[in-house]
Amino acid sequence: MPFYTLIKSCPQTGARRGVVHTAHGDVQAPFFMPVGTKATVKTLSQEDLRVIGSQIELSNTYHLFLRPGCDIIQKAGGLHKFMSWERPILTDSGGYQVFSLTDWRKLSDEGVEFKSHLDGSKHFLTPERVMDIQAVLGSDMVMPLDECSPYPCDRVNAEAAVRRTTLWLKRTKAHFDQTGMRLRGQRLFCIIQGSVYQDLRERSARELLALDTDGCAIGGVSVGETVKEMFEVLSWVMPLMPEHKPRYFMGIGMPDQMVKAVGMGIDMFDTVIPTRYGRYGTCFTDRGQIVIRNGQYKEDFGPLDPECACPTCRNYSRAYIRHLFNSGEVLGLRLAAYHNIYYYVNLLRRIREAIEQSRYAEFSAEFLARYNSELLRV
Repeated sequence: MPFYTLIKSCPQTGARRGVVHTAHGDVQAPFFMPVGTKATVKTLSQEDLRVIGSQIELSNTYHLFLRPGCDIIQKAGGLHKFMSWERPILTDSGGYQVFSLTDWRKLSDEGVEFKSHLDGSKHFLTPERVMDIQAVLGSDMVMPLDECSPYPCDRVNAEAAVRRTTLWLKRTKAHFDQTGMRLRGQRLFCIIQGSVYQDLRERSARELLALDTDGCAIGGVSVGETVKEMFEVLSWVMPLMPEHKPRYFMGIGMPDQMVKAVGMGIDMFDTVIPTRYGRYGTCFTDRGQIVIRNGQYKEDFGPLDPECACPTCRNYSRAYIRHLFNSGEVLGLRLAAYHNIYYYVNLLRRIREAIEQSRYAEFSAEFLARYNSELLRV
């Protein structure tokens, strides 16, 4: 069976409806992956995610490598059993987290040496070691070690990152094949880099796609660049993307950004935004964000989002949720996170339906207008 099956394309846009086939079940695309960095989506249980309808969860190799450690997860029988999640899992390589430790790491063609943010202990990760860790985790989709360019990034450093990312993927792919990870049901992605330089993005895409990984990701975005620059990057690389492989826009983003990116041909998304924003009382709706801490909701006894069918919106008022946040009650965080994850998962379901019904162009235009999105002008 192929890794990705294309079911339908939207004739007016680049949006497409497909299925990603994994060892732990099919994932209907386009889809959103709730981020369970440390094998948990903050404040939510795996049962919550199943009820919400999440098809897949994302975890982070760097964090799980440091704590609880590969030995514990291996003894548990792999990450699926350790976290009681029988559906597909994608694991990020942890490269972004390592490279964000600017003063705590040393980079070379061999790999990256870094100090743990937990206890200062030294570690060295190579492309091969990152694959070995993810082999122990047993995740369905695995990401290679890559060099994520910061923003802003001068051309010399951006070009060096492209070169090293290609070098590392060649070693990753060789190790992935030699150790039989694909035979055990795992699938490998490449991660296109190049910062905001068109020729470097195109070069990175061509070099990495030539290595024939199972899926394709665009990385080094949502790291400080403008939304306009982010979508310029996407416009440069999408014409190069093969039709028969899933396309992953890493770390994106806001609801309107996902709607826009689907229309350009993206299949996969992840972001911490729903839970991170939720922890500070920001909730998402089709009309934009609601900051529930604000005084205007003190005596508002209506639902958080009248158009939402999640338990938070069916059972609790804005006034009550505001009270929970302003009283420091943890239930407020949970209710906001539940609503936001439900909203994101449900938005992608609506997107899939719109593509199936050949009306994605209309759906996208209506959504962006209602959301009052700046992407209407991008």
